[in-house]
Amino acid sequence: MTGAPARLLARLVALTMLLTACAPAIGFDETATDRPIATSSARPAAGDVAPTPHRTPAPTPTPVPTPTAVPQAFALNLYQEGDFVPQYTFDWCVAASIQIAHNLIDDTGGGTWADRAQQGDLWERARARSSNSFNGANPLGWAEVLADVGMGPYAVVSIADYKDALQTAARAITETGRPVGLVMWSGRHAWVMSGFESLGDPDQFPEFSVTGVRVLDPLYPHGSGQWGPSPAPNSLLSPEQLAPQFVVREPRRWSSDLPAGYLLVLPQAEA
Repeated sequence: MTGAPARLLARLVALTMLLTACAPAIGFDETATDRPIATSSARPAAGDVAPTPHRTPAPTPTPVPTPTAVPQAFALNLYQEGDFVPQYTFDWCVAASIQIAHNLIDDTGGGTWADRAQQGDLWERARARSSNSFNGANPLGWAEVLADVGMGPYAVVSIADYKDALQTAARAITETGRPVGLVMWSGRHAWVMSGFESLGDPDQFPEFSVTGVRVLDPLYPHGSGQWGPSPAPNSLLSPEQLAPQFVVREPRRWSSDLPAGYLLVLPQAEA
């Protein structure tokens, strides 16, 4: 070919090669959907921050109330076999009660106090520390001799209310581990309270109630025609059974500034 036809053919060939060079290379098994999706790691602009997701707070658990403690049956008794000592005369109840108290307190194996001569000596010592119109041993002398012979401090207290008196005695035994002296028969006789039963532990329930009283009457087995029989040693008496013999003592019967009430020879905490 020559002339114009030849130049036209050359232009067509050149154009075809240019188009082929500019076309993207796509394989036979590739499609447009196979292309990767462009992503960006650029941080969003300040105005484009995504909102914080809303979270519902967890419900606050309802507190479970602590159950109120219920008083349970409680018992305490210092008595062991052999602690009881009888009074050897009808006058020596205070001295015998001192011997009984020693035996209740002493758990070291030091020996039981039960000797008659010792009881007579304790009686004279208690009477020397007492002052009343009957020339006997009163509760003050009783308390002083208990301290003198090494059983710790004791004090004579007068309590107007009967139930309060039993509570006071039971609480003192619990706190000190020592017995309480009971002034019986309106001041004419001495017993020892060695323990008790109650509804509620005195250490846990200030308003516990005494349901039983453990007693030792050194006059056993004789008793009194006026006041009633002597209970056997270590008897458990209900408050109602104790009441006819444990009665108020009038202060006019002896030299004391204490008001009328139920008299206790009460152990005190060690200083």
